[in-house]
Amino acid sequence: VPDSNVPACPGDAGVMDGWDDRAPPRKALGTTWYVGTCGITALLVTSPQGHLLIDGATTPGGPAIAANIQALGFKLADIKFILDSHEHSDHAGGLAYLQQAIGAPVLAREPAIATLEHGASGRGDPQFGVLEKFPPVANVQPLHDDQIVRVGDLALTAHATPGHAPGSTSWTWRSCEGSHCLDIAYADSLTAISGKQYLYGDHPDYVAAFRRTIDTVSALPCDILLTPHPLASDLFARLDGKARLVDPEACKRYAEGARANLERRLREERNGTVP
Repeated sequence: VPDSNVPACPGDAGVMDGWDDRAPPRKALGTTWYVGTCGITALLVTSPQGHLLIDGATTPGGPAIAANIQALGFKLADIKFILDSHEHSDHAGGLAYLQQAIGAPVLAREPAIATLEHGASGRGDPQFGVLEKFPPVANVQPLHDDQIVRVGDLALTAHATPGHAPGSTSWTWRSCEGSHCLDIAYADSLTAISGKQYLYGDHPDYVAAFRRTIDTVSALPCDILLTPHPLASDLFARLDGKARLVDPEACKRYAEGARANLERRLREERNGTVP
């Protein structure tokens, strides 16, 4: 149930809106809770033995996430790990604040660690030069591909999904409402966007990894799709019962949309028509 003390997010907002604005916290399913902003997802996955937090939103979003967690009745000190999707300021900007408030390490794949520690992306990121800097994260621990992060009866699997960013990571887990259990996929952003100096066609190994990522996301166990930008998967309408929340084909459609976007971007580069 949304927190009535927090104004609802505007119904006519777009994907680029509301990144810093606190959203009403709410249950997604069972022990999985939306605690992010109107434009950026953060998730709390809970258990009696401790919790996991996924993503930190923007720098102003960090305090909003902490407030949402507490508004749901959970203690920040019970969060054992903070998990990362990718190392861009709109998802990592609040990590330093949250880590200080919670006292837990951030787990991230190796390609993301230097960026998180410095608060700025390196030249290997397609969006290098156009990304905002963010507060450096002090305690980042390496996360291995396909590693399972366990807290109590929670088991979240990390999937390497580089492309949108080098350190991009998607997450899957089972969440239960009583005896009714479903597979949740938090599929990372898959958009092929870059700074003007970066052409994907100049980096064939990166493009090959991006294509493998799209195949990976298409095959994830995925009864419910969640995404770092909630409106990229119509999440609020689905949580409000205005669209299908459970859809086993959602990850496949999300991946195929990304595949079309990547191939269109490569054609635009070849034709010299990149916007």
